Amino acid sequence: MASRPKLLSLALQGGGSHGAYTWGVLDALLEDGRLTPGAITATSAGAMNAAALAHGWLDDGADGARASLEAFWQGVAHHSAAFRPLVPGGAFLRMVPFLDALSRLTSPYDLNPFNADPLRDILQAQIDFERLRAHGDIRLFITATCVTTGRAEVFSGERVTLDAVLASACLPFLRQAVEIDGEPYWDGGFTGNPALWPLFYADTPGDLLIVHINPLNRPGTPKSADDIMNRVNEITFNASLMAELRAVAFVKRLIEDDLLVESEKKRLRNVRMHAIRADEALSGFSAASKYDTSWTFLTRLRDAGRQAAKDWLESCHAAIGRRSSIDVRGDYLGR
Repeated sequence: MASRPKLLSLALQGGGSHGAYTWGVLDALLEDGRLTPGAITATSAGAMNAAALAHGWLDDGADGARASLEAFWQGVAHHSAAFRPLVPGGAFLRMVPFLDALSRLTSPYDLNPFNADPLRDILQAQIDFERLRAHGDIRLFITATCVTTGRAEVFSGERVTLDAVLASACLPFLRQAVEIDGEPYWDGGFTGNPALWPLFYADTPGDLLIVHINPLNRPGTPKSADDIMNRVNEITFNASLMAELRAVAFVKRLIEDDLLVESEKKRLRNVRMHAIRADEALSGFSAASKYDTSWTFLTRLRDAGRQAAKDWLESCHAAIGRRSSIDVRGDYLGR
């Protein structure tokens, strides 16, 4: 008799069209069937993946989730012209550094006064958020950045709405802030990419798999303007996650060295940590490629993510429910 799937939590980073790599990871995990997502914390493109997966799960479990993820990314590819207005694909990618510089001198309130957003159209057409909130089996935690306070805001339960997911992916140089209950929000990557702490306080699975799409390590010194900006963005959007991992390493050390009083032991969880990192797979792509929404590019990233997940399952599946498969301090923080 087949054993029951093991539950785990997922933490999904944002990173534009590079989120298709995460789509591939999720697709392979769902296809394998030995693991079931019980909770997902996610930001930006990760939030899109999380919402699509959870919605599809309502219809047909893992198969429905896989179909929903593919439909979402097909929608992104179908709307490529909206993401790359007026300029053919290849030429657009060559112009991204110029357009990025231009965005620093202009405002989306001037360039897009009617606030047209193809992501809103895609999500609205494919995901029933009311049904997701009422019947969702997978707990979602979606991070956005509150503009007025500068703090991370995590939307969960009844607060997981279309606007919450859009706010999580709202880059301020490209899109107008998303208002929720009178507060403006920007991309969650500034303050939590993704936020891990909700999984430590909520009743969620004891294993946490982080799916990285922003390379942590990149050898050499960037010297061109494009390479410098690319690395600055990677460091910026990894900073909040690295800070949380530092705290995780500290707490795990306190627990393992038995340095806590009984009252603290009851409050803190020694979550088992796992990771799939895209450093090797994505480090060869420029920042401009995060705007490449062609189906050829998206499926190329999907296939890379699928292979990474298969490799991870082969080497780390046995650790689920037993131990961490990464050393947080050694693998992320060095000495």
